[in-house]
Amino acid sequence: MRYKIFQDVCMQNQISVLLVAHHADDQAELFILRSSRDSGVLGLAGMAFTSQVFSSHTNFCNNDWKNHSVLLVRPLLDFSKEDMYKICQGSNRGWVEDPTNRSPLFARNRIRASLGNLLSGTFNSELQAVISVCRRTRIYVDQICNSLIKQSITVMDQGFAVINLKTLNPSKIEDICLSKFITLVLQFVSQRQRPIRGSTSKLLLQYIRTIPCKTSLTAAGCYICPAPGSKGFKALVCCSVDCPLPSNAESFHTFSNVEEKHCFSDELEQIIANGKSYSNNNLVTNSSQAQFLDMRSQSVLDEARRLDVISESTHRNIISLQREEVSHFKSKTDEVASGCESKQGTEHIAAFLSEPLLPGQTCYFMNRFIISWKLSKEISSNWFRGEPLSLSYLEGDDHCCCVNEDEMVAKVRTTIDADWLYLAKLTKLPHSDNFEATRLPLTGKITCSDYSRLSAKVALKTLKSIPVAARKSIPVLVDDHGRLLSIPSIGFKHCPCMKASAVFKPRVPLGGGHSSFL
Repeated sequence: MRYKIFQDVCMQNQISVLLVAHHADDQAELFILRSSRDSGVLGLAGMAFTSQVFSSHTNFCNNDWKNHSVLLVRPLLDFSKEDMYKICQGSNRGWVEDPTNRSPLFARNRIRASLGNLLSGTFNSELQAVISVCRRTRIYVDQICNSLIKQSITVMDQGFAVINLKTLNPSKIEDICLSKFITLVLQFVSQRQRPIRGSTSKLLLQYIRTIPCKTSLTAAGCYICPAPGSKGFKALVCCSVDCPLPSNAESFHTFSNVEEKHCFSDELEQIIANGKSYSNNNLVTNSSQAQFLDMRSQSVLDEARRLDVISESTHRNIISLQREEVSHFKSKTDEVASGCESKQGTEHIAAFLSEPLLPGQTCYFMNRFIISWKLSKEISSNWFRGEPLSLSYLEGDDHCCCVNEDEMVAKVRTTIDADWLYLAKLTKLPHSDNFEATRLPLTGKITCSDYSRLSAKVALKTLKSIPVAARKSIPVLVDDHGRLLSIPSIGFKHCPCMKASAVFKPRVPLGGGHSSFL
């Protein structure tokens, strides 16, 4: 909630970069907290120096949709909290102390209090040294993953990704890098920014290392299967509509598509480009420069002691802090588990139906598609080239009988099997050779039967190029009664007066956006 407020303020004031005052003591607390949860080296690297944070706000700039993001920068990570007190005191600056920071109910506060008794010069410097080694390893893993994404991933406009397993060559990649790579791909397709851990991570590693792949798998909000015609050397990653909706997902967000006067995202893009250039000059070129690969927290500490990164006393103190927090964590987990009751009726994506979308409105659907629609009297006459139907009879002031702009609304949902059956049914409607016969008595309005028949015919041809596994996550527009209006991704619409579009523009880009641990 705090960062959401920050993002809203930044967007309203066209601010691209947000500086926050996380410091070295925060990193130390986070290291103890995560090590007590048996985190791996990537988690023990702590907070990034810079990270790109994305919101559901989207702006229309230079005739294109741009996701609004803020670059979160932590310039004080090398300063201790004591340093910051001294800076404020030396410059006669006041500050605010949050009283909840003293409550032992919160894990960070307990760890902070315990660390306060240990932060001698030696302990502090050695703890920060371990964190620095973990950060260097994180940089190496991020570099490998970015390279793998560029080489082996193809993203399709219909919202799914294809992994070229031959190019990826997973047998040559360390487990930690391959696991992070798979996580990034699945998070992108599903737009669920949850970590993938434990048995699910092991299952995905086993699946991706089996070439050719011959089976399918559902994990982390995605459906993975062999790509048709690839003989198992390519894998499809599709958004699974059979998974529960994330409880915190903003599934439907409407906004204006008015052109922004100032594209402040251009400034941010330049800042990020400069940051990437700096990162490229400080590459961790091979795994020999990255310590603690594929190690959990206990092994990291043992190896750090063996390499003389930390002393025996620092190792002993960190282990003691871990055990103390583990005991709190386990008792709290048991308490929560005993008080939980099973929840019935979990909402799934397949059952999801958006709020009404009025003509001219634009929405973000499932953080994946930007969808808009409107009614128009401008009708193209060459949409169905080669088909025995001219649309010249729709020129002038005529409009179809199904359109009433004052009453018409659309809702967005994902595709169901009945939609394809309905398109097939439309293609079998009899063709009307007499255009005048399609006019309704008294009103003179035109029916849409000929148009929808041909639109369905063309849409089904397009549909054949989309793998069956990827079709269920395609968005469709329906009216208030659930009748199909349009499937923009394959070009179907029931009425020639309707203009609808669905652009695959995920809120968080592939790779999770820019971040740097330098």
